[in-house]
Amino acid sequence: MKKIMLIVCALCASIAMSAQEIAQDSLATDSIGSDSISVESLELVPMQVADSSSVEEDTIVPVQPYYMRWNDSVLSDIELRAMDWSLRWLDTTDCIAMHDTTTLPDSVYKARLQALPCVIELPYNERIKAFILRYVKRSPKQVARMMRMSEYYFPIFEEALGRYNLPYELKYVPIIESALNPLARSHAGAAGLWQFMPATGKLFGLEINSLVDERMDPLKSTEAACRFLSSMFAVYHDWNLVIAAYNCGSGNVNKAIRRAGGKRDFWSIYPFLPRETRNYVPIFIAANYAMNYGQEHGICKAPAEKTMITDTICTTRRMHLQQVSENLGIEMDELRRLNPQYSRDILPGGSTYTLCLPSEKAGLYIDQEDSIIAYKADSLINNRRAEIDMAKVTSVNGAYRVNGVTYYTIKNGDSLSTIAKKFHCTVKQLKQWNGLKNDNIRAGKKLKICK
Repeated sequence: MKKIMLIVCALCASIAMSAQEIAQDSLATDSIGSDSISVESLELVPMQVADSSSVEEDTIVPVQPYYMRWNDSVLSDIELRAMDWSLRWLDTTDCIAMHDTTTLPDSVYKARLQALPCVIELPYNERIKAFILRYVKRSPKQVARMMRMSEYYFPIFEEALGRYNLPYELKYVPIIESALNPLARSHAGAAGLWQFMPATGKLFGLEINSLVDERMDPLKSTEAACRFLSSMFAVYHDWNLVIAAYNCGSGNVNKAIRRAGGKRDFWSIYPFLPRETRNYVPIFIAANYAMNYGQEHGICKAPAEKTMITDTICTTRRMHLQQVSENLGIEMDELRRLNPQYSRDILPGGSTYTLCLPSEKAGLYIDQEDSIIAYKADSLINNRRAEIDMAKVTSVNGAYRVNGVTYYTIKNGDSLSTIAKKFHCTVKQLKQWNGLKNDNIRAGKKLKICK
């Protein structure tokens, strides 16, 4: 039975960019010499992500998603990264700041953070300020794009967070994980909006195989992220520690707690965390600020390239997106953007899978489903052999049998009549099976005996 669920989504062309377009990053190794921070030292580069689950407590894993890295000689070993590769296409917006917002007094930033209706603690310090300025001063196009994309993804996040009774401000985690790009892939193998590693994704119920990668599915990956965040809060009962654990794994957080003498506060265990994680919570706080107060800094939403209303069809039928594309007149690139979880354009069938379509095409699909699935089925989806009949040598010298057909190699002295006797058939049958017009045969050639 088909089930249709109406959802609203919109995808920009930038999300179809491949992970190969992300530039290779380099790891700095100098030691920290000062706590003073200059926003001019920040540079956006992509980041590798390590698994954030099942980390051994005595093993520090260099984790992390896409967020900012300091590129300053003083702070060069703080490996912070952000994904701005998907923003290069974006023109600057028409918003103009009414005053120099980068020289605001600290009291303004502090008051604005305190004014946000959040459950998660959002304090203020110089490190957080540096990341705020990195967003609003150095990366206004990134903020503009994410403000636009948030219209598409935040309703999905908020619906799931509400069902799990989680703070809505956790919707900003994908801001620093993937810059709201559902097709984002890290060099380490993490993928999707929430940047799950394969092991973590499977642990929380996501299907990941050669045909399907539900880490790319905004709905299912968000569900998995909520389950993960809920499980971490049951352990720590502190959201900043949960966010840190999302980044580096519970093992590293537990080790930092032990080294801090049992203190269970992020800022108390801060010096004992992996260096990437020390900045993950400050960047999370800065992302909250930038997404809520971007307009105060002259940043407005980027223009939307494409917005559409979609219907999601639930089906158990095996199909190829090309069948849908050619029958319903939908571009393949559009289908791929709407269904990013199908890495090879194939819905495997057997179990229930979703097919996201423009709403005006959903009714056509329902009416034509059988003909769509039959279209080019042999070449697109029925081209896998279910069984192979191995070649078997027969009792007749030089003959073997494959898939119900016997093949005999003609020898010197053979004639059609003698071969017919060997295989208990007639000369006429031999001619029909092999398309022979006369009785002439030649040694070394093969004859088919179809009986």
